[in-house]
Amino acid sequence: MSASSSSPTPTPSSYKNAPTRSVSVQGINFAYRQLGPDDGVPLILLNHLSAVLDNWDPRVVDKLAARRRVITYDNRGVGASGGSTPDTIEAMARDTVLFIRALGLDQVDLLGLSMGGFIAQVIAAQEPALVRKLILAGTGPAGGPGIDKVTSLTVQDMLKATLRRKDPKHYLFFTQTERGQRAAREFLARLKERTDDRDKTISVQSFRAQLKAIKRWGRTAPQDLSRIQQPVLVANGESNRMVPSENTLDLAARLPRGELVPLYPDAGHGGIFQYHDAFVARALEFLES
Repeated sequence: MSASSSSPTPTPSSYKNAPTRSVSVQGINFAYRQLGPDDGVPLILLNHLSAVLDNWDPRVVDKLAARRRVITYDNRGVGASGGSTPDTIEAMARDTVLFIRALGLDQVDLLGLSMGGFIAQVIAAQEPALVRKLILAGTGPAGGPGIDKVTSLTVQDMLKATLRRKDPKHYLFFTQTERGQRAAREFLARLKERTDDRDKTISVQSFRAQLKAIKRWGRTAPQDLSRIQQPVLVANGESNRMVPSENTLDLAARLPRGELVPLYPDAGHGGIFQYHDAFVARALEFLES
């Protein structure tokens, strides 16, 4: 395992100053950051469409890392990781498993947000011994209603945001109410707290590959979720335009050990960031129970 930061490094106190490291996966370097205690089952964070290391809310990461070892990473071809981005969720899941094993880990918990939640479901079903528990946020099952519309919705909102000189997440991740837009501004400000050693933004080529993978997932026949026997915590905002909130209710109902967090009010795709205090408290309670 190769680390791009010089070893040994002191445990970083916050995500803002966690060094970016790398590990070789089949000859390709995968970028990652980790913080929190060294003992216990590590929690791997699986990111959303177009996201890189710097798109994780530092409040969520820091609060989780107060009690758990937390690892964020860029999958193949994303951000600072090498290689080219696959255009299926299944291939992304395989790469994630290879990354986890390259770190020398034999059991993990997973927190998958949106597209990361699709990947987490595949890993949990295919690698039952590797995954102890999982948290699925702002996500849905294969073939879930509205998931195949993510591409058109994303492009529309990116154009709208460009015309209004705003970040697209104002529209894609948060409601248009005063409360929702205040949460958007606060979240986007938190993402800028890290000033040194920031990640590369996603390339257009990788973004397109991810959009293709999401569309395929949305058009796949519904899968047998009874294969996922691990405990699963499911969370979402009540007004998610990207992955409609009914998908979360469907996951909770169909997963044998699914547990639903009541949908966050006046919140959308970024519900776990808008309600970071409540979400982290519930997530830690679930992981430690």
